[in-house]
Amino acid sequence: MIFHGYCFTLKPFISALGYDVFDPEEVVPEFIADVGIKKGEKVDYAIKQDEKIIMLFECKCCNSNLDECHASQLYRYFSVTEARIAVLTDGITYRFYTDIEQPNKMDPKPFMEFNMLDIQESLVVELKRLTKQAFNLDAILTVASELKYTREIKHILNDQLNTPSEDFIRFLASQVYSGKLTATVREQFTSITKRAFAQFINERITERLRSAMEPPGPLTEVKSDTDSLDTNQSIAIIPDKESRIITTEEELQAYYIVKAITCAVLDAERIVYRDTQSYFGVLCDDNNRKPICRLHFNGKQKFIGIIDAGKNEEKVSINNLNEIYKLADRLKATAGAYAKQ
Repeated sequence: MIFHGYCFTLKPFISALGYDVFDPEEVVPEFIADVGIKKGEKVDYAIKQDEKIIMLFECKCCNSNLDECHASQLYRYFSVTEARIAVLTDGITYRFYTDIEQPNKMDPKPFMEFNMLDIQESLVVELKRLTKQAFNLDAILTVASELKYTREIKHILNDQLNTPSEDFIRFLASQVYSGKLTATVREQFTSITKRAFAQFINERITERLRSAMEPPGPLTEVKSDTDSLDTNQSIAIIPDKESRIITTEEELQAYYIVKAITCAVLDAERIVYRDTQSYFGVLCDDNNRKPICRLHFNGKQKFIGIIDAGKNEEKVSINNLNEIYKLADRLKATAGAYAKQ
């Protein structure tokens, strides 16, 4: 339901992000964003921080089709304000936009879509970046790029899984079939592709379940849990028969947070991760002698291993991923030491 253009669900959403909806200096309703010769153009809500507009919210009727024609109005607002984050919503679905492709020009596709009726835990972590307490524009923009392209690739894969395109079928067929790709052969490979996709996914799920249920096997190499990082440390703990390392979604989300923080002092391309059975390591140059931090997420209590100049590790306990931002200065100090190496 809409009242004077506002979603009744929007205020609680903004409030949940930590912004005071009753403070007009922080949450500005009907913010005027003049566009060219159009005067008095109003955005439903603008969020201010340190006297600057940081986010715009435009609300449509519940269950509206949030397509490009609805986004065009927000697109105009985006170009005439200093905000780098814009949100289009019908009160249920929230689409988050920024200007990854061209500066000061809102991307046609969102970098994140959050559905209140289908809440995904991984997106809750991303949503926390937009909270008043954690808002860091550079960190948000860094992760937004990865989120945007990951999201689009997943959509493409889903489309190809359900309805493989002719180009995709041609590509796969050319890798395994040396004969002429006639119409009959293409039709056969369409069915084969669908079955292969389904079997591949089922086999991966079965493999992960089997790995999780099996007891750990004998280890060929055991690394002690000392806090010292010497140059002869082993890279991982590897079972005799197969690796039982499982990289969790939470570890990846924490990695993206660390990467977003440290890319301010170190080229993003140099920041990578390497997972082991005992910890999840964030490294510079994929070099185990250049650790940035370690994530110890295997137990009930989570720890971030902060590395000092002497390559010693201090484990700092955290209760949620948002607390990693409190360690930003220490993480940047460690990463910055590798910048000129």
